[in-house]
Amino acid sequence: MRIVITGGTGLIGRALMASLAGERHEVVVLSRHPERVRDLPTGARAVGWDAKTPGGWGDLLLEGGTGIVHLAGESVAEGRWTEAKKRAIRDSRVQSTRAVAEAVEAASERGAEPPRFLLQASAVGYYGDRGDDVLTEGSDPGEDFLAEVAREWEAASEPVERRGVRRVLLRTGVVLDDRGGALPRMAMPFKLFVGGPLGSGRQWVPWIHRDDEVGAIRFLLDRRDTSGAYNLTAPHPVTNRELSKTLARALGRPCLLPVPRVALQVLFGDMAEILLASQRVMPQRLEEAGYAFRYPGLAGALENLLSRAP
Repeated sequence: MRIVITGGTGLIGRALMASLAGERHEVVVLSRHPERVRDLPTGARAVGWDAKTPGGWGDLLLEGGTGIVHLAGESVAEGRWTEAKKRAIRDSRVQSTRAVAEAVEAASERGAEPPRFLLQASAVGYYGDRGDDVLTEGSDPGEDFLAEVAREWEAASEPVERRGVRRVLLRTGVVLDDRGGALPRMAMPFKLFVGGPLGSGRQWVPWIHRDDEVGAIRFLLDRRDTSGAYNLTAPHPVTNRELSKTLARALGRPCLLPVPRVALQVLFGDMAEILLASQRVMPQRLEEAGYAFRYPGLAGALENLLSRAP
């Protein structure tokens, strides 16, 4: 099968691409700068796309037998949340998703069979800051900035369903990966003997091991009876205090005094809401569908990842 991946050069995209190419799927990575994409596995290639319009790759959909995994989006965890940054976060998700839907629409109008699926990235930010509430896919959306973005992001792909496309929304939590992302940043203060909980430490952190993130995407990609929203988070969320203590233990370091909320707000501005939000998210629909987590518990996940780290 041909599988088109947007955002394929990120941590999750590259891991997914390697998994798919290893099983001899034809993988096409859409990139603003395809000439800069390096180290592609055998069977994968890069094609140019501006992430704003449907042009440049829509002809791939005309041949049939194609699926789409849409992972593109500006990082929310890099840089302060200026107004320009917040526009980039919103636009990179909503505009690119609309463009994907428009490409599907244009191919359908030219007589192409619809893509077999659209797996679209989303985030647990959809639920907002919810304290100790247990959150499943049926929970109401939140009302803060990231929740509003997630609602628009998901809604932008709705038109593909009218063309008969199976649409799956991947509401992902904090992906733990030894090669980048959140884990190295979280580990650094502990390695320097200054790590501790953030704010009160009572906020719930919905995490997932990188291998389970890719495994869940592959599971949903292959299962034709799945559609709608799925929480891609481990079945045992932890509080920030528990996360900090478990990480400190895994690194053989102390877990010291908490970082005050006001200090986080001074350091990160509005972005501090990511660090302080509480989201006790459960992967209810994913488990009901039959996905078996390789790393359901945090201690085992950290042990595995930190043993890989250089």
